[in-house]
Amino acid sequence: MIKCLTCLGTLLLIFAASTNAAIAADHTPAPIQALKKQGLTMHGTFKAPDGLTGYAASYQGSPVAIYLTPGGQHAIVGTLVDGQGEDMSADPLSRLVANPGHQKAWKKLENATWVRDGDKNAPRTIYMFTDANCPYCHKFWQAARPWVKAGKVQIRHVLVGLLKPSSLPKAATILAAKNPSATLDRSARHYDSGGVTPMAHVPAGLVRKVGDNTNLMKSLGLYATPTIFYRTPNGHVAVKQGLPQGQALIDVMGSPKP
Repeated sequence: MIKCLTCLGTLLLIFAASTNAAIAADHTPAPIQALKKQGLTMHGTFKAPDGLTGYAASYQGSPVAIYLTPGGQHAIVGTLVDGQGEDMSADPLSRLVANPGHQKAWKKLENATWVRDGDKNAPRTIYMFTDANCPYCHKFWQAARPWVKAGKVQIRHVLVGLLKPSSLPKAATILAAKNPSATLDRSARHYDSGGVTPMAHVPAGLVRKVGDNTNLMKSLGLYATPTIFYRTPNGHVAVKQGLPQGQALIDVMGSPKP
């Protein structure tokens, strides 16, 4: 197990390999090999200061920065800051780990079972993992009304069953409706009184659809609703977990409040 060491206020995980450790045929440094055996996935390398070589990695879906020392026998795992206290790993991790992963997630969301909130011709699309019993999902639904009503944004709700026993039946009831979008809207408008009345018996097909959505969310390393996927001005896919407020809400919706 990697031991934690606090240094200059930054939590680093130090992993050392013996100086005579054998290097594999692919010439991967011994510390990197050892970290891979512990479950880390390597996504690429990047330039780092003072002779260090940066490795962009992930562990259970979370980005991790690794810095290999010049001798190749030791690796520092954690955050490297500059003289201004700026995280030097943020950009490479975003470029090499987060962005490719988020782009793949976007494709999976497109193919998931979702319910549209808003005009299908709205120029901006965002995806959101939504639990019908989630109070913060409801707060976001309220906050998003100006953009949705103005026809600027469509929200594609990927309904999951996480928070309460009634979450899955409520999601299934919305999906089974003749007009799922209208049923979702009605459920949101009556959230304080319980929202949509869940069906008494959920057919296996609907259980599977909601289950697939929930499993997709978990496979992406996400466990909180709302989780929102949106595109940044440069076309990258970004993720906001929790209720966006202030500038974060503007970033998600793509423009100031109409």
